[in-house]
Amino acid sequence: MRELDDSIMVGKEPCPSCGSKDNLARYASGRANCYGSSCDYYEKADGETTTQPSRKRMSSNLIDGEVRALRQRGISEATAKHFQYKVGSYKGQPVHICPLHTAEGKLVAQQLRTQDKEFPILGNFANKPMFGMQLWSNGKKLVICEGAIDAMSVSQVQDNRWPVLSLPNGAGGAAKAITSNMEYFNKFEEVVLMFDNDEPGQKAVEQCAPLFAPGKCSVARLNGYKDANEALLAGAGKEIITAIWQAKPYRPDGIVSLSDIREEMDKPVEFGLAWCLETLNRATYGRRYGEVYCVGAGTGVGKTDFLTQQIVYDMYELEEKVGVFFLEQMPTETAIRIAGKHAGKQFHIPNGDWTKEERNAALDGLMEADRLRMYDSFGVCEWDVVKSNIEYLHHSEGIRIFYVDHLTALATGQTTDERVELERITADIAKTAKRLGCIITMVSHLATPEGKSHEEGGRVSIRNFKGSRAIGFWMHFMFGLERDQQAEEESARQTTTFRILKDRYTGQGTGITFPLKYNHDTGRLFEPSIFDAAPVADASTPF
Repeated sequence: MRELDDSIMVGKEPCPSCGSKDNLARYASGRANCYGSSCDYYEKADGETTTQPSRKRMSSNLIDGEVRALRQRGISEATAKHFQYKVGSYKGQPVHICPLHTAEGKLVAQQLRTQDKEFPILGNFANKPMFGMQLWSNGKKLVICEGAIDAMSVSQVQDNRWPVLSLPNGAGGAAKAITSNMEYFNKFEEVVLMFDNDEPGQKAVEQCAPLFAPGKCSVARLNGYKDANEALLAGAGKEIITAIWQAKPYRPDGIVSLSDIREEMDKPVEFGLAWCLETLNRATYGRRYGEVYCVGAGTGVGKTDFLTQQIVYDMYELEEKVGVFFLEQMPTETAIRIAGKHAGKQFHIPNGDWTKEERNAALDGLMEADRLRMYDSFGVCEWDVVKSNIEYLHHSEGIRIFYVDHLTALATGQTTDERVELERITADIAKTAKRLGCIITMVSHLATPEGKSHEEGGRVSIRNFKGSRAIGFWMHFMFGLERDQQAEEESARQTTTFRILKDRYTGQGTGITFPLKYNHDTGRLFEPSIFDAAPVADASTPF
């Protein structure tokens, strides 16, 4: 009865040793084995007193079967015979028998495949022999597939005339198997990796390709198909052959040739997404997706006003959805300020020139537009949490414009040094914007300068930004806002200098400054050279 129970698999589980999701097979007796290529994890059966057996020595008795066509997989009898791939029985279950030979032709192990997709190994698996390696000793081109069925599929569409083999135990043990057989691979002029077109398969490509000498390894991709067998079943034999002969030499990520980017280079040079300030548009040629912008200013100088005004412009003029992460402002306050900025009313001021009906109408219009998404987390918040929410809004709602106020809050409360954490976060913000193809504009607090404070009109420079080394390196544009809040003349107190500190795009904008005025009636910033003569007050024309 024990022997019978020990042969019945009741399910597959994650392996606590190697971390695989379903390589641990559980049997009715309580026994469990991990069948991962490099994992020997074993749990004894109930009442078992024997020592743990090595997975590689589960059985030294190889089994036999018969060669037959694998009709469900499209593999002919001739192909199966060519590879000595058989069908038989193991512990009362029908199994596929994948023979593993040395390069000299000695049968040393068998990988079985059960109906439950369990893969026990029989024989000596220590040297990780490759499936099919006994059939060819050298040649110009060798194709390596992830699994035996895929290798036979590739071989079959080539009339079983050209070298093809597969990994002994899938993508998980690919690197170890390649390394163990490198002497054999060196007998071929070119090695083509045709692994599964999924995440594990492509990860295995990145692990295995660098193991070969530069220029020796190429990568074949079957676009539209998970693997070679799926292509074979779809009647895409020509596509398999084409993929092999059009395999591209492996290059590490980040290395490109002109042919790789030629199509992108042919795209017309266009003006980017507009700013709400005309002078800023002329200086920067707009905003481009994938770029990151940083605004720095003293307390109460107007950086949040500028961001809010730009948000309104994006929503109503450009009709874009935006994601807003104001970490020191509640979403209700943010929404009221945005509605007020659009309406030209300061709804957040109790004695402002507005009525309840006007505020309700503006808020209703904001809801109807449905282009604003905010993050509700007042105070300290980790960047990794903010990033996950940015990714969610981007993928689920297609948002490509984000605002974060402020950068320093993302590093507060971290156990590491603030400067180090700011550098990590800033680098990741830039990488996230590029990866998602979105625009991120953020606020940075400034360190106390020598001499005149920023609130008294002190000039803003890159070195004043907290985390300035990283910000100066990763940002595409940096802006500084300056205003003397204590100036004797009211005109000076109400004038903000907008300074472009960095322009990575052309470099031409760096050093450009222009004045901004603040209209107390509308709560808007404006360029006096354009708007002083006729201040905008009509809510129907926001800017």
